[in-house]
Amino acid sequence: MFLTCMETVTKELVSWMRGHESSVFSISVHASGRYAITTSSDTAQLWDLDTFQRKRKLNILQSVGIQKVFFLPLSNTILSCFKDNSIFAWECDTLSCKYQLPAPPESSSVLYKVFAVTRDGRILAAGGKSHHLHLWCLEAKQLFRIIQMPTKVRAIRHLEFLPDSFDAGSNQVLGVLSQDGIMRFVNIQTCKLLFEIGSLDEGISSSVISPHGRYIASIMENGSLNIYSVQALTQEINKPPPPLVKVIEDLPKNKLNSGGLKTKVTSGRVQRPAKSRENKIQARILRQDLTGNFENKENEVSDGLNKKRLQILLKGYGEYPTKYRMFIWRCLLQLPENHTAFSSLVDKGVHVAFLNLQKKYPIKSRKLLRVLQRTLSALAHWSAIFSDTPYLPLLAFPFVKLFQNNQLICFEVVATLIINWCQHWFEYFPNPPINILSMIENVLAFHDKELLQHFIDHDITSQLYAWPLLETVFSEVLTREEWLKLFDNVFSNHPSFLLMTVVAYNTCSRAPLLNCSLRDDFEYFFHHRNNLDISVVIREVYHLMDTTPTDIHPNGKLDAFVALTKGQYPVFNQYPKFIVDYQTQERERIRNDELDFLRERQMVEDMQAEVDQQRVEDEAWYQKQELLRKAEETRREMLLQEEEKMVQQRQRLASVKRELRAKEMHLQDATRRRFLKLQQDQREMELRRLNDEIERKVHMRDQEIATTAKDLEMRHLELESQKRLYEKNLIRNQEAVAKEMREDADTYRRKVDLEEHMFHKLIEAGQTQNQKTQKLIEENLAEAEQACLNADWRIQALHKQRCDDLQRNACYQEVAKLLLENRRKETEVLNAMVGEGAKKWEEAKEKDFHLKSEKKASALSDASRKWFLEKELDDALEHAEHPYNTVPRCQSGQAASSYVPRTSQLKDSSEVDSSTHISLNQRRVQWDTTEQDLMERVRNLRQRLTAQARNRCRTPHLLAT
Repeated sequence: MFLTCMETVTKELVSWMRGHESSVFSISVHASGRYAITTSSDTAQLWDLDTFQRKRKLNILQSVGIQKVFFLPLSNTILSCFKDNSIFAWECDTLSCKYQLPAPPESSSVLYKVFAVTRDGRILAAGGKSHHLHLWCLEAKQLFRIIQMPTKVRAIRHLEFLPDSFDAGSNQVLGVLSQDGIMRFVNIQTCKLLFEIGSLDEGISSSVISPHGRYIASIMENGSLNIYSVQALTQEINKPPPPLVKVIEDLPKNKLNSGGLKTKVTSGRVQRPAKSRENKIQARILRQDLTGNFENKENEVSDGLNKKRLQILLKGYGEYPTKYRMFIWRCLLQLPENHTAFSSLVDKGVHVAFLNLQKKYPIKSRKLLRVLQRTLSALAHWSAIFSDTPYLPLLAFPFVKLFQNNQLICFEVVATLIINWCQHWFEYFPNPPINILSMIENVLAFHDKELLQHFIDHDITSQLYAWPLLETVFSEVLTREEWLKLFDNVFSNHPSFLLMTVVAYNTCSRAPLLNCSLRDDFEYFFHHRNNLDISVVIREVYHLMDTTPTDIHPNGKLDAFVALTKGQYPVFNQYPKFIVDYQTQERERIRNDELDFLRERQMVEDMQAEVDQQRVEDEAWYQKQELLRKAEETRREMLLQEEEKMVQQRQRLASVKRELRAKEMHLQDATRRRFLKLQQDQREMELRRLNDEIERKVHMRDQEIATTAKDLEMRHLELESQKRLYEKNLIRNQEAVAKEMREDADTYRRKVDLEEHMFHKLIEAGQTQNQKTQKLIEENLAEAEQACLNADWRIQALHKQRCDDLQRNACYQEVAKLLLENRRKETEVLNAMVGEGAKKWEEAKEKDFHLKSEKKASALSDASRKWFLEKELDDALEHAEHPYNTVPRCQSGQAASSYVPRTSQLKDSSEVDSSTHISLNQRRVQWDTTEQDLMERVRNLRQRLTAQARNRCRTPHLLAT
């Protein structure tokens, strides 16, 4: 799917915009005319109408469809409404989400399908397949009213607010088109049914309201088009606004409180309130109020903006916000937006004076050229002087470029500029405005006499240093941002502000101007951009506005701002009409004379062309006849020559045939002899090829036999080296295992000695009740536990070694199978090696199982001894605390009594104490040394296991080679 953009005047295709996959059912254009939003069921796309390119795309889930996406009037907000009743507001510039409206109450759930917004963008009306109508306040972001339509309304097909010239954009009347083809107009504040159009017999299919709310155009279901006059339908819509001062009345006692969210529309005839004395009092108070506010009338602009507050804002920030600038300009200039009057001017077509505008002003953009041509033509049709004004394109071009998407606003801005800021410019037409330039020169003479004297010395007049700035409205010497900033101040002040800007521009540039001495330099300076801060110029303008004397101030010679009239544009005749009429008459006379001359010259040229054509045709006929005669004679001579050539050719053909027959016989004989010789050569070549093949086969066989013999010898050497390596590895493994067994036995003996010595020391510690000895015993117990942990670690290391042996056995078997398949001669040797390896590994398995069982028994014995030592230690501690009340744990006849020491064997307490201390310290040193030896042996064992694993991993590869 694609969108087509057409030029309404020339009916030409401007651009195609592709991107939608489904049909487009909604198009919304921004108030500035720069952006547009197109909506389909699956996506919404934002387009830039300057370049006709897609700026952004709104993608949604397939389960959530789009109902409508549109711009809010007079704002940069985009409203998107989806089929799940969710409504989001987006910022146009950044496309960030500003807010989301909350979900409507479940009691009055309506699937939204149609929407309408007031002209001020504050109220959103939404409806769907229901007789309820929801009104949202977009400022408060909440649902403030639910209107229940009459029972005959089951679904709402279209919503549209009726514009009013007195409500300042806050439309109060809403048109509701329902399923029965009747469009009802309801006051959303009073919930009164004002009037309705259409009927059940003649229903309305679709309807649209004119921008000023005067007419309603409806397409009926039978195909006809009806135009309704709103003024004829009701008088309630166009009545003047109510008075500003109202009288508060007392509530009747029997009146109930009617506040609530839901109200009901009541149908019936609208009645005006009867005139009473109170109404007269209200009207009288209103007139007094209007008289009192007459002084502030000049500062009030449309849409509730105050000019003084805007000026304060402008002086504070230096410029208006970018996204609100166009709206503020439209309010400051009070543009009437006369669509009908502008359409009548545009319908007159392109003015004759601007038919060849592209030759004098070549513009790259065709769209911009068309808008400029149309705007200038509308100005020329509005007033005849603009068709002869040479600087009008320069004056209007910056505004055309700024408002190229809204030609009505562009025309009215230029027209307002001409009426107010171009006052008295055309009194000396076709010469520059000498009176305006004199005002500028007087102000410059007052504020900067040196600069003016410099201009006079070099013969530079105001037509050179002032008029180029005025006729281009500073567009040649300022950038876009500087120009917009300047005209924010121009449109916010008196028309004399523009003249003061010319003076300020010269005074702020006095340094480079005083350095100029040539006329060409001055001309270049006032026609090109210069290094000048526009903020400084604007401050200087305000200074000049305040400090210039009244007698030379342009403010007293120029009229105040006057806006364009609504409905029709004012007559512009502030120029010497006789000069314009005379120039128009002279131009028309010259054009008519030129047309007559061209017409006569065309007739003479046509007659001369006919005579020349006749003469050429006659000469061509005579030449053709002569050529035909000569061609006939030539053909006859050619026939005679061809007959003679034919006879000679026949004779040559006969002789050639005889020669060909002789050659053919000779060639057949030569071919036969050559064929026989070729067969003989081929047979000889076959014999030679067979002999060469036999010799090559014999040579290859000898080479293969020699190569095989060498391979067998190399293989035998490899097998011998592998056998020696295998035997060496077996011997090394046996030595390592034997060494480990010896180390294990030594370790076991040392551990037994340590445990026995520790047992005797525990008995001595229990008798001597030495606290220090108990601490040493506890440390020895901890070291014994560490020894147990080391033993467990060694068991794990032995288990890991067993796993490595199993893996090595699997690798050997796999290598043996491969060698059995590849080498038949090595089968017996490899089988013997595999068998021997299997036996050895079976023995290793049995020994490893025996080792594990021994280790388990050793671990159990260690645990038993540890438990016994802990028990004896507890008894010793208990006896130390209660030496007289302790009951011996072991009775007579029990096995434990054998461990109690005899009293006769005990020595003196001091000797025992000292000897125990010395022996325990020595034992501690011996224990630490033993632990270090164990750790060192564990590390050596781990290194040996790693080396063996590496050698075993290399062995299959060596065997495979």
